[in-house]
Order: sequence, then C-alpha cells, then structure tokens
Amino acid sequence: MNTVTNAHHGVVSAPASPAGSAAIPGLEGGRGTLRPHRALLAYYALTSLACGPAFFVLLLPRYFRYRTLRYELDDEGITMRWGVLFRREVSLTYARIQDIHLTSNVLERWLGLAKIEVQTASASAKAEMTIEGLREFEAIRDLLYSRMRGASERHAHVGAARSAAAATALLPGQDASSAMPAAGAGDELAEALRSAAAELRALREELARRIASVGGGGDV
Repeated sequence: MNTVTNAHHGVVSAPASPAGSAAIPGLEGGRGTLRPHRALLAYYALTSLACGPAFFVLLLPRYFRYRTLRYELDDEGITMRWGVLFRREVSLTYARIQDIHLTSNVLERWLGLAKIEVQTASASAKAEMTIEGLREFEAIRDLLYSRMRGASERHAHVGAARSAAAATALLPGQDASSAMPAAGAGDELAEALRSAAAELRALREELARRIASVGGGGDV
C-alpha cells in the first residue's frame, strides 16, 4: 500500500527557504551533492529477496545503482546521476518543475524512506525524476517546492520588467496607440519622395517631346 502526499498548489504550509537547507546533511545554502542512505540498499535487498530465485539477478544492478546514485543541487536545478558501465543523467531546472509528490509503501515507511516524484509539464504522466534513498525527504521536498516557486516569481518579474521597458521606450506623453503613426512616418516620407521623383520624370519627358515637336516644325 502506497501513501501519496502532494506538495503543489500550496499543500505545503511552510516551504523551506534556502537557509533552511542547512538541516539537510550535504547541502549548504541549497547547494551540494547528496548520496542515498544505506537504508535504500536494505530496501533493494528485501524487495529482491521477495522475488525468490531471481534474488541475485535483481540485487546486482540495484547494488550498483545504490553505489553510484548521486543528487546534485545548485541555484538553477537538480541533477540525478547513476550507473557504472552506462552512466545515466537526468537534469531539471526549478522553472520546469510543476508537481512534487511524496510516495511510500509499508516497507519504505518502516525503513524511514520515501520517494520524491518530480513532474514537469511534459505530456507523460510518469514522473520526470524520482528521488529515493534520502531520509530527509520532507526537507528536500520543501526545498524543491520553494525553489520552484521562486523560479516562477522570477519569471513573472522578468515579464513585468520587459513590459515596463517597452512602455518607457515611448515618447513622453505618447501612448502605444499614438506611437503607431510615428512608427509609420518613415514609410510615408519614402512614398512622398517616390511620387515626387515620378512627377519629375513625367515633366522631363513632356519637355523633351515639346522640344522635339518644335524642331520638327522648323525643318518643314
């Protein structure tokens, strides 16, 4: 039986600030590298043992996963790496994170573990990253949530700043609608110059025809 806790849309009452990450061993200021707790290896061993004759076949790749599994957090996002012969890596920026869930079954709760499932806006319903083997799963969940919310607020501020910059680019006392004719003033000037040039050509041709007709009449 699994239990699920959703940490999105304000379910977490008090998201941790980056300074609160000091309670997470291995992180300083929300940055650092985390390794799974040895309870994860015990979980792998017990779940593999439940499969009977396939015990060693299942345990061997899980053992190497446990030995190589690393989580790296920085100011931009989180990266998950594991593997010996074939290294695998999953990286997510905080801005891409949409939902964070905590899931745990009976055995995981007995060992003091839980999975942190991180979902993005992709079309897949499966979690983009599953963080497991950490005893401080609630603190990690809260840290990711606060970073996700901070990234969303930064993007909103950037959009507002760009709108303000576009507004200040207008002439004093000029709104966006009145700026449109000013933007087309250069096109109107070019059209006027072309019309004047066409009139000059027509006048020159007419003058040339009259001179030619006068010259022809003198010969007769």
